[in-house]
Amino acid sequence: MTISPRKLNTFLLFKLPAAYFCGVRTKSLNETSCTVSVKHRWINQNPFNSMFWAVQGMAAELTTGALMMTKIRNSGKHISMLVATNNGTFTKKATGRITFTCHQGDTIDDAIDKAISTGEGQTIILNSKGVNEDGVQVSDFNFEWTIKVKS
Repeated sequence: MTISPRKLNTFLLFKLPAAYFCGVRTKSLNETSCTVSVKHRWINQNPFNSMFWAVQGMAAELTTGALMMTKIRNSGKHISMLVATNNGTFTKKATGRITFTCHQGDTIDDAIDKAISTGEGQTIILNSKGVNEDGVQVSDFNFEWTIKVKS
């Protein structure tokens, strides 16, 4: 079974309902990138009338995690994945529709290949940038993922 944006959005409803009800939606997923968007609404705002940082974090993490899940599934191996650390930088008030994208599919491929060939756990840092409807970057997230082939 392939992972698609529609299947990821259904997954959110049942497994990550907070993200689903805040409006986080996968827009595209391919071999090299994943794009997720979320619109600033009443349910996901902070007291300063912009999008709450945690909602941005959920959307950003989904771009990296969905890409990682797809690559692991395509490898045919049983590989565990876990976020070890993350950080975010916020450069502009997040209002309107914010789109997050991770373009590091090739980097994930390299880490998975190394984990499979060496049998050792690997660490990979994936980046997701959030931009508003005007193309202005509002936030920048880094997620340190650890992967390990299950024995």
